[in-house]
Parts: sequence; structure tokens; C-alpha cells
Amino acid sequence: MNLTLRQLRYAIAAARYANLTEASKALHVSQPSISMAINQIEECFGRPVFVRQRGAGVSLTAFGQTVIVKAKQVIVEMDALQSLAEESTELNGEFVLGCFEDLAPYCVPSILSRLATKYPAITVVVREEGFDTIGRRLDEGAIDLAITYDLGLPATVATTLLCELAPQALLPADHALARQTSVTLAELAQEPLIMTDQAQSWQHVLELFHLANVRPSRAVRTGSFELQRSMVANHFGIAVAYSRPFGDVSYDGRPLVRRPISDPLPLQRILLAYDGKNALPGSQLVFIDEAKAWFAEMWPTPASAD
Repeated sequence: MNLTLRQLRYAIAAARYANLTEASKALHVSQPSISMAINQIEECFGRPVFVRQRGAGVSLTAFGQTVIVKAKQVIVEMDALQSLAEESTELNGEFVLGCFEDLAPYCVPSILSRLATKYPAITVVVREEGFDTIGRRLDEGAIDLAITYDLGLPATVATTLLCELAPQALLPADHALARQTSVTLAELAQEPLIMTDQAQSWQHVLELFHLANVRPSRAVRTGSFELQRSMVANHFGIAVAYSRPFGDVSYDGRPLVRRPISDPLPLQRILLAYDGKNALPGSQLVFIDEAKAWFAEMWPTPASAD
């Protein structure tokens, strides 16, 4: 077998972007160079590593997932070996961060800013994911780290706790329940319930009402958290959510309020997930440290939430 580091890097990029054109742009090489490297790797193994799709899209085969995981290990070890011969001790590297789409706008830019200030040579590729994809992407090796709620993750991943949150009610600012310091699920169940149409999210919210032995009078699903907030602000109903933007105003400028729910409900965990079978490179370890620090400083805890 005669594989080169260049071929492995090209294959990793193709897996990362799931598109040969995007991979070639990221590496500043031609698309045929990426294709040729993949062909050479597959010839060495005598098995397909990628499934080609129309429009230069690619996806990993089951065997390809194993190849890419091993290829990443080789590249990490080679980069560490190379750093021994370099005068600079600046930490560097590149990895893919997946983040649940509702969390990403609130935490990822701030964490990346902190990381860039301390470690400017580290590159992070960010992918927003839903509950239905983030676990699969981790399992496939398409993303290296993931920030998400503790929902739908494969049992094979390792996790680091970032914070725990209690569910809160979202209400129009002039709603009668907004005058209370807290609300119950029985009170909320009298109103139309606005939920996001994300896999596992709406089921989890309904399970909270089930734990309190109540059922919402009517439920409506929306496509995103921001649409859910705007629907609430415009008096189409109420919502139960864990995500807590720092501003209590919807996209269209209407005010909302958050109120704690007095029912005894389980906390939801926000986790940083990764493949625990292999040691993480330094670039990912320092990102985890920055993520933990950001959540400890900035994200409201149940004890201090309004």
C-alpha cells in the first residue's frame, strides 16, 4: 500500500464538506486533484470509500467511515511529529464543529472569538445540524466535535457537560401569565402550544406535559426557534423552550418574556460530544476548554435564571 499524506488530506476534506468542489476550494487545489486522490485511495484498498452523487456531492461508505477515522489519526500524529522540528510552538490544526441549529447563533461565534484570540493558527469549520443529523455526523466522522442537547446522540460518543438548563415558558409580554413570577404546565396547557418541528424536540416538549399529567389544548409546529418566538410574540400561543437568547424581542421587534415553570421537571443537559475511542488533538482540547468557560460565564443556570 502506497498512500501519501496529501491523498489522506484530500479525502478528509472531501468527507468534511461532502462535496468535491467545496473541498477543492478549501484546499486551494483543483477538483480533479481531489477526485484523483480518492480514486488512488480506493484502488489501494480495492473497495469504494465514497459514494458519488450528482453535482460533485459525495458521502462515505461504511468502509469509508473507518478509513477517514484512521486517516485523521494519521494526520494528527504526523502534525504532532512535524511540530517537534519546528521552532514555533504555536498550537495549530483544523477540525469540524457541529452545533445544534438553535444553539449555534448564541454560543459558537463567541467561543470561536475567544479561541481565535488565544490560538489564531487553529481553524474551525462550523456546521449547523439538527437532532436528526448531528449524531449521525459524529458517528460517521464527518464532524469532530458537537455542541448539542442530550437528545439522540449515539451511545458510542463521549461527552463533556457544558451546562444544565430547566425548561422555561415563552409568553407574549402582555399575556396574563406574564404577570406571574412562575407558571405551571397546567396553566400553559390551556393555551395553544407552539413547538419547533425538529426531530426529537417537539416529542421532548410533549413528554414534559405528560410528566405533569396534562395535555396541551392544541399544538402547532413551526420550522425554527426564531419563528416559534415570533409566533408567541404575536399571540398565536405560548411555548416551552430551553434555549435562552440574550434579548427578549422577536425578529419582528415584539417583546416576549420568559417565566420559570414551577412543576418538578428534569433538567436538560447541553453537551460537547466527540469520539471517545481516540485521543483528541490539542486544537480540540483547547476548544473544549473555551466552550466550558463560555457556558460557565455566560449561560444562565436554573438558579440564576430570570
